[in-house]
Amino acid sequence: MGTPRDDPAAQMAEVLDRLHEEYPDTGISLQFSNRLELLVAVVLSAQCTDERVNKVTADLFEQYRTPEEYAEADQDELAEDLNSVTYYNNKAEYIRTACQRIVEGHGGEVPDTMSALTDLPGVGRKTANVVLQHGHDVVEGVVVDTHVQRLTRRLGVTESERPPDIEGELMELVPEGEWQQLTHLLISHGRAVCTARNPDCGNCVLEDICPSSKRDSNVDLASGEAW
Repeated sequence: MGTPRDDPAAQMAEVLDRLHEEYPDTGISLQFSNRLELLVAVVLSAQCTDERVNKVTADLFEQYRTPEEYAEADQDELAEDLNSVTYYNNKAEYIRTACQRIVEGHGGEVPDTMSALTDLPGVGRKTANVVLQHGHDVVEGVVVDTHVQRLTRRLGVTESERPPDIEGELMELVPEGEWQQLTHLLISHGRAVCTARNPDCGNCVLEDICPSSKRDSNVDLASGEAW
């Protein structure tokens, strides 16, 4: 039985209950062993799959172990080490200059505040949220990636398009203790079922409470026009 679609808070509560049951062991899929590795991995993950990032960082983290090593790296050589990820030239510059800032302004330690992290080159609020949550055990917000954007719009809990706006709305709708896991649940569901072009509505545990379900709508989900 569905929940009232004009009540986003009730909608999200039901979504969380069902996704917790469907994905009980979900979590971050990037591989890292310290805060610096986490920061680098998250910067690399922008518009790139975590699977690809993990393949690249398996060697990268053997070669570069400290902020100083990234900061002193030759730009072209670092870019070459990253050449199988998207926008590798830009990401090499972001990582090198961010590490220079970490060395010069933070004693070689990855910052533990939102403001300090977002002051680093290439680090926006999404990246900062991931680093805070998984590197410092600090939850200040909701990580809004492309899966979270897509699913929350399809589920009708937001009409916003900008990640900061979506994050603000989710922080009001979802209890703070669920902020971190919400992202992992939506990402898992977005990868497994509610994909960008061909969502499998027939096998979706949220189908009966989703206003965008192909069983309940004439909207062409593949076109993306509904969101």
